[in-house]
Amino acid sequence: MSQSKKRKRVRDTQLSHYLHPRWWPTWLVIGFIWLLAKLPMRVQWSTGVFLGELAYRTLNRRKHITRVNIGLCFPELNDEEREARVRKSFHSNGIGIMEIGLAWFRDPESLRKLTRVHGLEYVDAGLANGKGILLLGGHYSTLDLGGSLVTMFIEADVMQRDHNNGLMNAIMTRAREKRYGVALNSKDLRGLFRRLKDNRIVWYATDQDYGRKGIVFAPFFSVPAASITATARIAERSGCTVVPFSHFRREGEIGYDIYFHPPLNNFPSGDDVADATRVNLTIENEIRRYPDQYLWMHRRFKTRPSSNEPGFYGKKRA
Repeated sequence: MSQSKKRKRVRDTQLSHYLHPRWWPTWLVIGFIWLLAKLPMRVQWSTGVFLGELAYRTLNRRKHITRVNIGLCFPELNDEEREARVRKSFHSNGIGIMEIGLAWFRDPESLRKLTRVHGLEYVDAGLANGKGILLLGGHYSTLDLGGSLVTMFIEADVMQRDHNNGLMNAIMTRAREKRYGVALNSKDLRGLFRRLKDNRIVWYATDQDYGRKGIVFAPFFSVPAASITATARIAERSGCTVVPFSHFRREGEIGYDIYFHPPLNNFPSGDDVADATRVNLTIENEIRRYPDQYLWMHRRFKTRPSSNEPGFYGKKRA
């Protein structure tokens, strides 16, 4: 591998550095997202359902992954019920794609009347502890917009996985830092600890399969899942308060609900498996509110306890 590929990619958010013609296709995509953000909410949701239906009919690999995940997590569903949930999940994620433009280019205040917040008292109590708050989030289909809406009620920072496209990452990071305080790279643990030391609130998600490093296997919907231990390590080292939160679209009307929940008491316990199980169950309980509004397209059960075990998704598991 060349030295240039080994070299860590530097985040560059200066837009004037992306004027070369090679970036023009990305600019066109960004312009299209900006235009979509101007549409009325009902039109955006309808368009999102259309995009989700199109993806459901064409993205067979993603549909297979979603079908497997929902089958594993909801074994009580019959084939017809499972397929209906798979399809609705694609619709929800289609709406989520439309909401990216809202999150990046629209003032969240314009959506205040559509947004309800629950449990802010848990945030206030956590800040009184003086050691920061780790917001325990999940990968719901409202990910971007929910994060934008929450900044109407609290001051927070966010940890993000940087986009591989430099210009897209610059737009995303600038948009998030306009709403949040700081958008930290997901690997910037030093930055995270600095923010917590300053008694800041930091959004953090743990509910994906990141491979075998720093994990234990803990149940997620009763299925053993590779679960990172970093949440417990961060809480142990910083003394921060861990507050679960979630965000969903309301069913039957245009609107959003943001939920903050009581903090995880006696966390960490010193037992990595017990702590990971508790984190997983917290997220699982939120998913059950609106099961279709979760990112089921991710291979959550890719890594298995035994590397020789055949994979759920049609290939040998990691």
